This record gives sequence, C-alpha cells and structure tokens, in this order.
Amino acid sequence: MAFEWDPLYGVNLALCVIILLLGVWSYRKKKNETGLYVGIAFGLFGISHLATLLGYKDSLETVLIGVRLLAYLLVAAALYKIAVKTQ
Repeated sequence: MAFEWDPLYGVNLALCVIILLLGVWSYRKKKNETGLYVGIAFGLFGISHLATLLGYKDSLETVLIGVRLLAYLLVAAALYKIAVKTQ
C-alpha cells in the first residue's frame, strides 16, 4: 500500500465525505430516505477515491467498478423516488 497523493482525488474524497454526512444529517432531521440514498452513494464514490489514493486502483479495478455502479444506481433510485413522489 503506497499512498499516492493526487489533489483531484483528495478534493473528491473530501467532498464525498461532506455529502455523506449531509445525507445522514438530512435523514435524521427529516426522515426522508432520498437524502440518505444520495449520501450513501457519495460515500461509495468516496471509497473509490480513497482506494485510488491508497494505491489500490489497479488491483481492485473490478471491485471499484461494482462499487461505482452501485453508487450510480443509488442516485438513480433517489431521483426516481423524487420523480414518483411529485406526481
């Protein structure tokens, strides 16, 4: 494990953590699962960025594709939930 600092992944990781925390806070405050879904999705994106910073990008490529796919599906589910709720 060799730490490889990349400002782009570092900033993305920090923003993902912030969005994760805001999603959890939103869920606790309003009991609305949509914010939680988005927060968890960005938490998964953050895991992907952290793995890249820690030098695991190549060895975990297949796993990280799955993690990112799951994150995108969570965002899609949250948006679908918003769209259905407003109709």
